[in-house]
Amino acid sequence: MLHNVVRSCFYQLRQLCSVRRYLTIDTRHMLVSAFIASRVDYCNAVLYGVSAKVTQRLQMGLNAAAHLVVGTGKYDHITPALRDVLYWLPVPQRTEFKMAVLAFNCVRGTGHAYFKDVCMPVLDIAARSSLRSAERADLSVPRTRTTKLSRRSFTVAAPVVFNLLPAHLRSPLISRGQFRAGLKTHLFKQAYSL
Repeated sequence: MLHNVVRSCFYQLRQLCSVRRYLTIDTRHMLVSAFIASRVDYCNAVLYGVSAKVTQRLQMGLNAAAHLVVGTGKYDHITPALRDVLYWLPVPQRTEFKMAVLAFNCVRGTGHAYFKDVCMPVLDIAARSSLRSAERADLSVPRTRTTKLSRRSFTVAAPVVFNLLPAHLRSPLISRGQFRAGLKTHLFKQAYSL
């Protein structure tokens, strides 16, 4: 599956390269977001916790897309353009973003019905309502075996990601738009060590 996504991204990039000189930077950015970034972000929550080797090819596709948008050379360093011009998150942070947004939707009851019981606040569990984690608005993390696969499952990963967020992002008073903007800023600073 991942191989097909990467192959599709590079195919779209080759198509866009042929008309690059006729497009403005804003148009290139819009087209790359529609054709490349959307493919990278589609179902990327399943990539949470995988090794860097797995996400490296997706990151290469994202980097090539950034080169196309900004107009830098193939061998120029792309991190400054990703950070300062495009404001794009690296692939691991993009997956964490998706996981945190899904957890936020579960907590607020705006997510899919089958996620309703996955992200349970500790405060809602009678036996745990007096714990410090209940005061911090943490989510209950179910006990599982200590395998990598069990830690990557949504029922474990979503509460863990949500619990690691700063307190202002877990506040029940924050709107979905404020949450997404604050989360991107938080992950952006984390990714680029700002």
